[in-house]
Amino acid sequence: MGANSSTVNELSKNEYLKKLAGTEAISENDPFWNQLLSFSLTTPTNSADSKILEEATISICRSLIENNPRSGNLGALIRVFLCRTKELKISAECQNQLFIWQAHNALFIICCLLKVFICHMPEDELHLHFTYQDRVPGSYGAEPEDLLEELLCCLIHLVIEVPLLDITYSILLEAVTTLLVFLSYQLFHKEILRESLIHKYLMHGRCLPYTSRLLKTLLYNFIRQERSPPLGSHIFQQQADGGGLLYGIASGVATGLWTVLTLGGVGNKPTAQQEASSPLANQSLLLLLVLANLTDAPDAPNPYRQAIMSFKNTQDSSALPSPNPHAFQINFNSLYTALSEQQKSDQATLLLYTLLHQNSNVRTYMLARTDMESLVLPILEILYHVEERNSHHVYMALIILLILTEDDSFNQSIHEVILKNITWYSERALTEISLGSLLILVVIRTIQFNMTRTRDKYLHTNCLAALANMSAQFRCLHQYAAQRIISLFALLSKKHNKALEQATQSLRGSLSSDDSPLPDYAQDLSVIEEVIRMMLEIINSCLTNSLHHNPNLVYALLYKRDLFEQFRSHPSFQDIMQNIDLVISFFSSRLEHAGADLSVERVLEVIKQGAVALPKDRLRKFPDLKFKYVEEEQPEEFFIPYVWSLVYNSGVGLYWKPQDIQLFTMDSG
Repeated sequence: MGANSSTVNELSKNEYLKKLAGTEAISENDPFWNQLLSFSLTTPTNSADSKILEEATISICRSLIENNPRSGNLGALIRVFLCRTKELKISAECQNQLFIWQAHNALFIICCLLKVFICHMPEDELHLHFTYQDRVPGSYGAEPEDLLEELLCCLIHLVIEVPLLDITYSILLEAVTTLLVFLSYQLFHKEILRESLIHKYLMHGRCLPYTSRLLKTLLYNFIRQERSPPLGSHIFQQQADGGGLLYGIASGVATGLWTVLTLGGVGNKPTAQQEASSPLANQSLLLLLVLANLTDAPDAPNPYRQAIMSFKNTQDSSALPSPNPHAFQINFNSLYTALSEQQKSDQATLLLYTLLHQNSNVRTYMLARTDMESLVLPILEILYHVEERNSHHVYMALIILLILTEDDSFNQSIHEVILKNITWYSERALTEISLGSLLILVVIRTIQFNMTRTRDKYLHTNCLAALANMSAQFRCLHQYAAQRIISLFALLSKKHNKALEQATQSLRGSLSSDDSPLPDYAQDLSVIEEVIRMMLEIINSCLTNSLHHNPNLVYALLYKRDLFEQFRSHPSFQDIMQNIDLVISFFSSRLEHAGADLSVERVLEVIKQGAVALPKDRLRKFPDLKFKYVEEEQPEEFFIPYVWSLVYNSGVGLYWKPQDIQLFTMDSG
């Protein structure tokens, strides 16, 4: 890229960077800063590029760590940036690209330095580095009361005040990224951080009044999904003669540009995935999740979580003033659309979970939508591809379904939505099926996958709880969904028999041998019997509440009636088997009277007639099956490592050495 180009590998020898990291103090109004900040770069968009950049500049960063107590150049660089941000909003409105470009470059350098500083020192030492200052003659103004707090406030102010345009996209992305980097101390601690200087600044003092505006902006960044502007729209172009990048800065032409840094190459065509993604939306969502999951301060709750829990719909004119000082309004329709479209990412699913679980306004709005399929189908697709997803993403998707199924109107309406040609469901062609039947199919498939692979009791429990919540409202079940319910019971029955045999052999073995204890097959048997009991309760709930709506389930039950024989006299299942036994006997008798060699259509007709004739009072009424999702105690022990694993794996242009990470193991998340 012209005469002033250089490779990333040469950065460690660059004279401007060496001067910044050296022992000589540089005044804030030294022409050096114009020269240092006059470079053009493609900001790293993946961890590989960021790794190359960090490895190339690590020696510079270490020199600055060593020399900054004498030079105060980190503070000088930050003050130069703070000075330039005061005019950013006006610069954006006036399309002053040069000003925005240099402010972005200053912030980019600050962010790169901070990342290394945070990896190498505790918070109190970082804070000290912000206080070092060499009072050079010509320095302007008085030292701010606290430069660290000043920078944090400035970044938040930048995010909420500067309009999102092509020329401001990069600096807004860099501001969000720098806030994430500030919070990244958590990565280097095994324990959850409950007291932190950075947290204190963000949740108290000068940053606190911006809480609701920051979260609102981050949410709208996610909703808008603005793509990164084309390369070159926010930087100056080369001269036509290819003679380098020449700009008029201050007193003429700056020929001392230190580098043109292009990671990945300006000429590289982005992949389809990169073109479709929005770095700012992704980074904003990650920052929102990190902020919402900060632990409460000893003297005050997390204001970001309070804001997430209480924001309302802009369309809700009847909304009473909220007692929460951090409440705000947002367009729920736009939010719903964005959430429906973005569920392929863990972080979007985690946001949906957070809103459904914590914000009753959002939950009420979503459950009232008449197009629930646009949100539910992407969640079902996550569960369908369970083997390709990480366990946390599957849990979140499943808990979202469990929360939705707590609502009776949802359980009723999903059977009224008819879907055609579900292409991602490959086991069987589903040309026409209700959303309710599809949901049952996917949840049962998840249970079967779990039984054969992961054997996770938590997954089982939540799957069965969702089915149980829906069971009283099962309507017009698709014949395949009805078959799969009974097939799952057949699989459980087979496992029960095997576990019973193993438990019996184990008992005999333990009586005749003094060797080491055998596996606890009795416990396995107990778990399987719990699951069988739950399945029988689900079938029973459907039969007692909506028998006449589900001829396909009765058909499947009669077809596999032999399965239930062994459980009729079992003490754990006798009570729940009474109704199932009665239904099997009643309809078997009617089919015998109807004659032999009946067609499927004729059998279904006999079942429908019998459903009307069966007196309701003959079926014993059991309590309604109702399960409610409750977060475990200290949920932060799960959510904080999960959120930071998402930042680590999906943060745009962020790289940390795997061996430095303490919060989670590399295979978690």
